[in-house]
Amino acid sequence: MILPKVRDPRFVTIRRGGTLTDQDHHLLGLGAAACAEHVLHHFESVRPEDPRPRQAIEHARAWARGEVKMMRARAAGGHAMGAARDLRGAARHAAYAAGQAGVVAHVAAHELGAAAYAIKAARAAAPEGEGEAAGRLECRWQRDRLPEEIRELVLDDQRLRNDICWSVFDS
Repeated sequence: MILPKVRDPRFVTIRRGGTLTDQDHHLLGLGAAACAEHVLHHFESVRPEDPRPRQAIEHARAWARGEVKMMRARAAGGHAMGAARDLRGAARHAAYAAGQAGVVAHVAAHELGAAAYAIKAARAAAPEGEGEAAGRLECRWQRDRLPEEIRELVLDDQRLRNDICWSVFDS
């Protein structure tokens, strides 16, 4: 469970009664796609013939550019999560990161899911005893790439939802 029980209005678009602008929603989607793509190789090394996670990332970016509708990006995200179901470890987490990136178009708060699953993928792929350090490195990589426009929003979200995201944002 990566979503809070009560929706944060900062992650609800203005047209739906929240405070999130379309521009910032798109930035959240692009950020989620970057997080997922950074660890995608963990999935593709196990299932190179399965395009679903990569397609979810591509759809997230296409949605942010206005090239595909929300429903299409959301569906691609769901298919990526389907690719994860019978896997374990880094490959599974990487596919879930891609799926979360795809569904940001539908619910902006999934941006944190993409980041959290990417950190879990990095931890799982690390040599024994190095998982925590790998997770911290992945978290730093993500934070270093946050656009200024959404930086404080994302960092605050990490603080607020860290407990329900496996505490992966402790760094």
